[in-house]
Amino acid sequence: MKRHYAIFLFISFLQILGIWSQEMQIFTVEDFDLKGKVKSCLVSTDYGKELFEFNEDGMLVKTVTQYNDTDQDITYYKYDNGELVEKRMESYKNNILDESTSMANFYEIDTVPSRKVIEKIISYDKQFLEQEQYHYDKEGKLVRIISSNGDGVDETTFEYSEIKNEHTVSTFTNGILQKSVRTSTKNGPNGNQKVVLTKEYIDGEPNTAIEEVFNSEGNLVTSEDFLYDMVEKEFVSQKKRFYYYTDGILSKVVKKTVNTESADKYIFQFDNHVPSNWVKQIVTPGNTYTTRIIEYYEEEVPKKEQQQ
Repeated sequence: MKRHYAIFLFISFLQILGIWSQEMQIFTVEDFDLKGKVKSCLVSTDYGKELFEFNEDGMLVKTVTQYNDTDQDITYYKYDNGELVEKRMESYKNNILDESTSMANFYEIDTVPSRKVIEKIISYDKQFLEQEQYHYDKEGKLVRIISSNGDGVDETTFEYSEIKNEHTVSTFTNGILQKSVRTSTKNGPNGNQKVVLTKEYIDGEPNTAIEEVFNSEGNLVTSEDFLYDMVEKEFVSQKKRFYYYTDGILSKVVKKTVNTESADKYIFQFDNHVPSNWVKQIVTPGNTYTTRIIEYYEEEVPKKEQQQ
């Protein structure tokens, strides 16, 4: 899913990556709201720093999460022919590598008769942590994950359904529904809109939901949080956010609940690169800030421009 001028919290990014994978993902510059041949992006806020490094194909190859002067996490990604084959997460405390919390993920890929990926997770002190088997159907869709560790074996399955203009993916763990994501389209004021409704379940019972609406340009325009009412047997709205853009750039977010309403304004500064990326984000009235130092790979100048 496209990110829209997201603030890069190092905690949320680690949650995205996950120590134990739920689904195979390869991250690229686009996942970090970056454009062009970005070599590195150093994100600084008032609560920490995060460094992202990319190869010339735009794939993430390294992250550094700096908690303070002596504690940091470094993650390395290794690829072969566009496939992720190894991931290493090294945790440093007091500038010393902690082998018990540092780990390596190794991936074996088989494509016969259909795609299967085996992920083995081992700590730096040689402890086996977990193995994941990802199974795909003939169309390349993930249909099953088998997880095994010291606590036993779990099976996660994915079911896909199409009804008119609605596409739904349901996730089950050991046969119990955990999550459903329904994607549909509807007519909006400025063209077709994409609606993504994600429902979370606990022990098969509905718990929370979020509905996101994207405009024809792919920008998030509304998001609404719901909580399931066990008495009324329905999802009840808790908070709704409205996103406003100026020339395609996020300018304001209005948050509404039953009893409250507030607004955050977003101010961006951009670099001179073509295409340009934002290098500073300020959110008012809280005046929180995020800055990005972006380094690019050298690009060949077209011959016509060289002659000029």
